[in-house]
Amino acid sequence: MGVARVKPEEPPACMCNHSIQTYYRDRKVDPTMKRSIAQVLFAAATIFAAFPGLASAHVGVGETSGFAAGFFHPLLGMDHVLAMLAVGLWAAQAGGRMTWAAPCTFVAVMIAGGALGAAGAPLPFVEQGILASVLVLGLLISAAARLPFAYSIAVVAFFALFHGHAHGTEMPLHASGAAYSAGFALATVLLHAAGIGVGAGLAKLDLVRLVRYAGGAITLLGVGLALAG
Repeated sequence: MGVARVKPEEPPACMCNHSIQTYYRDRKVDPTMKRSIAQVLFAAATIFAAFPGLASAHVGVGETSGFAAGFFHPLLGMDHVLAMLAVGLWAAQAGGRMTWAAPCTFVAVMIAGGALGAAGAPLPFVEQGILASVLVLGLLISAAARLPFAYSIAVVAFFALFHGHAHGTEMPLHASGAAYSAGFALATVLLHAAGIGVGAGLAKLDLVRLVRYAGGAITLLGVGLALAG
């Protein structure tokens, strides 16, 4: 009588829940999966690079009224999308308190910056600050930089002010400022969550190096935005 063999994809049926978790945690990732994920990231970067026109969703572009407009406004700007994903990736890469403190700080300061912009308060170098956020955050991720917690939060808050101000200047007088702010805040939270999810997911798959590669790709795309502008 032959001995029943356990499929390599599934843990033995006799394992307890803790053992099953340990089994999956210790499994080596299929090299094919690693290549597939790398190809997906490369394809996404190529698509963004092929359409530099997606970069200008800030001042003077798009309809600006109400919650829906506030929600979609940041999603139409490649610079904003890249920066928000970068905040999430960097937060996941740093781990610990940064996982929640970085996105929470960004959203809070961004809303404050939006209020300043809506009130007409001047802030110099807004577009340059937004572009710098893409470049700097991408570099921090690619270098796996470990700054002191206070410095990391200061970096996030500094760039959040520029993004928020740009959104605020797009709020027309006839629109509800609260609804518009809620819209772009929610979109930003979702982008942060996506970045954290990707970073945490790659870490669980033992693909931490790809997070650094993603940071490099973000930086290169930021350079492309600067040249296109």
